[in-house]
Amino acid sequence: MKRRAVPWLATLGVILVFLPAVAGHYILSVVTLFLFFAYAGQAWNIMMGFAGQLSLGHAIYVGLGGYAAAALYVHFGIGPWIGVAAAITVAVGCGTFIGFLAFRFGVGGVYFAILTIAFAEFARIGFDHIGYTGGSAGFFLPVAQYAQNDLWNLRGRPVMFYYVILVLAVAALLFSHFLLRSRIGYFWLAIREDEEAARALGIDTFRYKMYAVVISAGMTAVAGVFFAFYYNNLFPEQVFHISRSIELILAPIIGGVGTLFGPVLGAFVLTGLSESVTELLHAFGVDWPGVKQVFYGICLLIVVMALPDGIWPWLARRLGLERKS
Repeated sequence: MKRRAVPWLATLGVILVFLPAVAGHYILSVVTLFLFFAYAGQAWNIMMGFAGQLSLGHAIYVGLGGYAAAALYVHFGIGPWIGVAAAITVAVGCGTFIGFLAFRFGVGGVYFAILTIAFAEFARIGFDHIGYTGGSAGFFLPVAQYAQNDLWNLRGRPVMFYYVILVLAVAALLFSHFLLRSRIGYFWLAIREDEEAARALGIDTFRYKMYAVVISAGMTAVAGVFFAFYYNNLFPEQVFHISRSIELILAPIIGGVGTLFGPVLGAFVLTGLSESVTELLHAFGVDWPGVKQVFYGICLLIVVMALPDGIWPWLARRLGLERKS
């Protein structure tokens, strides 16, 4: 990014920081959802956009992270910030197993994507039969009304969750920038562009692909913890389903895979437009099941046909913000 982009970023930051002072509950919930998908999309973008490893079952890390932290909180009274460590550990362990199984035996491309879907489906079916976490009936966190926000236990009003996910989204953006401009980022880009050539240059492709999977899984698990404590419930059919994985990856695909601001812009466009369409249909008294999924498909089709690199690269060129390095 050029330095001329700094004022734009500063303006956006100021707007987001002071938004709760002027926005109503509905707008705040929509922006919270936008920031959630921006964060989760950034986590997936590290694995696919930077390292070129396509995962279509990323919901498994959201579910594992959410269930791990929620179970510790409900059964043992352990707060979510400590639960985050357990969530990351479980998700990283799962990602390590999937990555090792795939990369050690040369599974890549579409076959790796199918493998990730399979593991997400295994988790969905498995958690349907685990009574300790509610099974198919769902796992519910205790909900209480607080006069003051309890940040340690993530119990409180929507504005508290808004600032939590805002901090997470900003941290993910900065962390992704650091990774992209570091040695590991350059190795990832080499693997993404031509793995055979990268291996010929002496890059340990197995190790660095594993790094991408582990980092992405750990970050996504944090999104799962936020999801569990924000919505106060977890259902295997909901959290592990492939539709959840598709929701996570649509933002970076539409915004621009492999770019820093693609996931952010994609999440903003998708969340804003989908909520607008939903409200418009409700205004006319229309209730069509699956309308959001149809809308997502239409958006993806339009972007793939008109802007195959995503919206952000095209917008950056128009605004003169594209980095020439």
